[in-house]
Amino acid sequence: LCVFAKPPVAGVSKTRLAESIGEQQAAKLADAFLRDTWDSVGHLDWARSIIATTHSKWDFGLGAERWPQGQGDLGARLERILRRALEDGPWVIALGSDSPGLPVGELTAARDHLRRGSAVVGPARDGGYWLLGLTSCPPGLLADLPWSSQSTLAATEARLRSSGMVVERVGKWFD
Repeated sequence: LCVFAKPPVAGVSKTRLAESIGEQQAAKLADAFLRDTWDSVGHLDWARSIIATTHSKWDFGLGAERWPQGQGDLGARLERILRRALEDGPWVIALGSDSPGLPVGELTAARDHLRRGSAVVGPARDGGYWLLGLTSCPPGLLADLPWSSQSTLAATEARLRSSGMVVERVGKWFD
């Protein structure tokens, strides 16, 4: 289970939100969101939980294993982490660090979907998704998708289906 996170640093995290509440407050909020997410997933007995970060040297103070996301757009970084995780297990779940209060039952449902299918998504209220789970990740699967738009979910699901995957959904949440 890979939690995607930027270090909660002023000017680096939550930059759009920082425009309205300030960089320091946005960084504090990003830190709180990450800690809340990690509290939900870091101790799941059925998952190896990892923080996939844009800055692999950053110590989040959570005792978490960290993997570098590397360069590229979100699709390239997601693919890199998903493929690395699939080297060690039959499925992987990725989610962002900014979904506080995340219902752990939805993560368990995603895991259960992956035990019998090939892909699962958790739709977000903004047209994107808060969770992506896969049993395989061929090169280019997430390339050239419309990230951060109202069509992100639809485009991703279409891509997954065109790659021969059966796509299931868990409950809506926000990110």
